[in-house]
Amino acid sequence: MMPAARESLLDAAYTALARRPWSAVRMVDVAAAAGVSRQTLYNEFGSKDGLARALVRREADGYLAGVDRALTAHADPRDRLTATAEWTTLSARENALVRAMLTGCWSERLPTPGLAAVASGSPVPAQRRADGPLPSPSDLVHLVRDRVVAVLAGPGHARVDTADLARSCELVIRLAVSCVVAPPQDDGVGELVRGALHRQPVP
Repeated sequence: MMPAARESLLDAAYTALARRPWSAVRMVDVAAAAGVSRQTLYNEFGSKDGLARALVRREADGYLAGVDRALTAHADPRDRLTATAEWTTLSARENALVRAMLTGCWSERLPTPGLAAVASGSPVPAQRRADGPLPSPSDLVHLVRDRVVAVLAGPGHARVDTADLARSCELVIRLAVSCVVAPPQDDGVGELVRGALHRQPVP
């Protein structure tokens, strides 16, 4: 199947999930919404659980791609960290799957694929990846932290203490996740982050 068709199926599944609980989402309806046969859907994802895993993997990848964009949108390191925190809270507010991945709180409306890898005989490389381990909240925090450190300690920052920087980055990310769970008044995520960074080692 072409990647675009796979994306169409995932889009259809995401749209269906926004309208009804995952338990009520039917594979035949997802296939019809994407304009393919139900057999094509099963050939691509293997099962409804395979579809759920692929959907969760895609949303995680989309969140991390947004982190990368936030890191390149500014020159000042503190602005980059602030933008990363703001993207985290925005993404979690707008995407229930991202929120669940960041907090570990999966409502009954959502699919709840296990985080451990599952046996995969899929001939589809993207599905074999989805059948691999899915990120836990701690995994996501560490993935974002490592991305931020790689950017902020890159060329031109040879004297940066990466251990101190990693701690500062992790503090910001965990602060952002706390804002997902308990939003600050007036959506003041950026203000909280800048205050937290005031005495933190950032290049």
